[in-house]
Amino acid sequence: MEFKTFVFYFLSAILVFAGLRVITSRNPVHAALYLVLAFFTASGVWMLLQAEFLAIALVLVYVGAVMVLFLFVVMMLDINLDRLREGFWSYLPLGAIIGLLMVAEMGLVLGGNYLGLLESSVRQATTEDSNVQAIGRLMFTEYVYPFELASVILLVGIIAAVALTQRAKRTNKSVSPSQQVFVKARDRVRVLQMPAEKSD
Repeated sequence: MEFKTFVFYFLSAILVFAGLRVITSRNPVHAALYLVLAFFTASGVWMLLQAEFLAIALVLVYVGAVMVLFLFVVMMLDINLDRLREGFWSYLPLGAIIGLLMVAEMGLVLGGNYLGLLESSVRQATTEDSNVQAIGRLMFTEYVYPFELASVILLVGIIAAVALTQRAKRTNKSVSPSQQVFVKARDRVRVLQMPAEKSD
């Protein structure tokens, strides 16, 4: 076995283990740390494929910015996990239906590339093009639908984060414009007549 093949299998095993621990860990901080490990390992796999730009972008953007911010948010929210687990089974049917629909859509879009349903007339990358140009051309032509699906998944994650942080119903403090129109000054302002005092 070549050294490169051994490194690939070693990194792949760590990546699968870290990915499983992300979704099975009960502590959200531990899950976030395992996700950092998964990103680092994925960047190593990208380096083996000689995709240096993707590897560095994965470390700088996801590990250096997104995951650190996510870790701080998880640690500062102090989410009541027991309360969330109580209502898990009531939301499971709707969540399963939405999840199956998303998997079906992703399967149709991603499978269309292999079945020849999606055709692209964009010229192929040449040796004169840089790595970044080739990635940009592929991302916004051949892989534009998976790119949009990733943005939808991120949107779902944002909505889930907002739903987790909103603990109780907040009272609305807005004032009705119709009530503001009919307000009179004597109802809101009271002028007091106070005797003046002389200072010695």
